[in-house]
Amino acid sequence: MLSGIHPLLTGPLLAHLDAMGHSDAVVLADAHFPAHRLGTRVLDLPGVATPDLMAAIRTVVPLDDAPAMDLMATPDGEQLPVQKELIAAAGTSDVRFIDRFAFYDAAAPAYLIVRTGETRVYGNAILRKGVVT
Repeated sequence: MLSGIHPLLTGPLLAHLDAMGHSDAVVLADAHFPAHRLGTRVLDLPGVATPDLMAAIRTVVPLDDAPAMDLMATPDGEQLPVQKELIAAAGTSDVRFIDRFAFYDAAAPAYLIVRTGETRVYGNAILRKGVVT
């Protein structure tokens, strides 16, 4: 155990976040997301809610410039509670909503996909790592 590190940040997750460079992306995906089909590096964190993981990651990862985060848009454009929680946990209003298939295309080249145990639909986000100062 490390002092001052959020308990959801496992050793393998921290290693991947550390290895990411400026503008590299990490996808925080719900349990429904086709992570293993799309990603080359996938971590599974069952039992973890996506907004909780977002809050933990934001303690160690600064956000890149526009857009800092992409969220998967619902078909009707409604903003769901899980999406509002993701925005709050990320601490930014610099959010772009993209449709499901465009989100999959954007997620595929990400450095890392973390599939959570989030069961609420559209609980997916892409973060881009900013410069660590």
